[in-house]
Amino acid sequence: MAVVLGIESSCDETGAGVVSGGRLLGSALSSSMDEHARFGGVVPEIAARAHLHALAPCVRTAMDEADIRPSDLDAIAVTSGPGLATALQTGVAAAKAYALAWNLPLYGVHHLAGHVAADTLEHGPLPRRSVALIVSGGHTSLLLLGDLARDPIVHLGDTRDDAAGEAFDKVARILGLGYPGGPAVDRAARDGDPAAVRFPRAMLGAGFDFSFSGLKTAVARHVEASGARHVENTGARAPLADIAASFQEAVADVLTAKAVAACRAHDVDTLTIVGGVAANGRLRELAAERCAAAGLVLRVPPPRLCTDNGAMIAAVGELLVGADAPPAGLTLTTDPSAPLHQAALVPSPSN
Repeated sequence: MAVVLGIESSCDETGAGVVSGGRLLGSALSSSMDEHARFGGVVPEIAARAHLHALAPCVRTAMDEADIRPSDLDAIAVTSGPGLATALQTGVAAAKAYALAWNLPLYGVHHLAGHVAADTLEHGPLPRRSVALIVSGGHTSLLLLGDLARDPIVHLGDTRDDAAGEAFDKVARILGLGYPGGPAVDRAARDGDPAAVRFPRAMLGAGFDFSFSGLKTAVARHVEASGARHVENTGARAPLADIAASFQEAVADVLTAKAVAACRAHDVDTLTIVGGVAANGRLRELAAERCAAAGLVLRVPPPRLCTDNGAMIAAVGELLVGADAPPAGLTLTTDPSAPLHQAALVPSPSN
């Protein structure tokens, strides 16, 4: 079985992981999130410089934890898109250097395919057919999957505007909860009533596409009308917590309803939910309830594998090696807006 080193640097987290036989042998993660917090979002150049400082230490730590040397590796996999341009370039440049120095094949991996593969490190190989719901800061998609390494990835639905994670960040800013928004809203919602405010469920009965921009606007208007940010918690429950819980409920309601409906429509019995927002407690709870009621198998990685990490990229790399996929080689380029059609990203014919 192949031993693969994976490198992830698409946004604000630098990750390295070593995978073999579908098992995570070693991993390391460095986040520059605190450096971006005062700006209320990720600053690409800050992220790229942080990757530059963290990449080599992360690779060393992951390999030390796995107790392997470069001669034990069979391949290197790296996120080559989508993501922040300068952040991707940093990771790909490092992966090329390692591949050249250690004479190893190099695979370019689609970041979102990595999120799907992360679940295999916890629950084993994906079934022959399944539906995946990807929910992250920049992406919300429903996908019909076959063999992740060999088959085309079919989009059943995508967001038409804000991604779910993006909506969490914007609502957190509206409520004064800080950045990153997902964990902040999740924490605030624990003390709130999810039925306090009936926020809209956009496109709930209209196919498998998503829209969260209107929900974000509805929260902003509600806050403006109620002055909720300025109300002290003098009762048993803070109005702000009610708003956070009601917003979170609206997002989880739409995501899980559409995901279960997609499984039924395509005669699939397994739903996998991945991406940073998959760590949200209410989303996981509601998905479990609805999948159980529908007779579906639900797969969700542990929170540590939901956020960006190198292990998920190594997992895709191992699948590609096992499928005898051709490596991208040193001509691999980055694609910050790469569409998700295949797990592997390869150089364009002109390169």
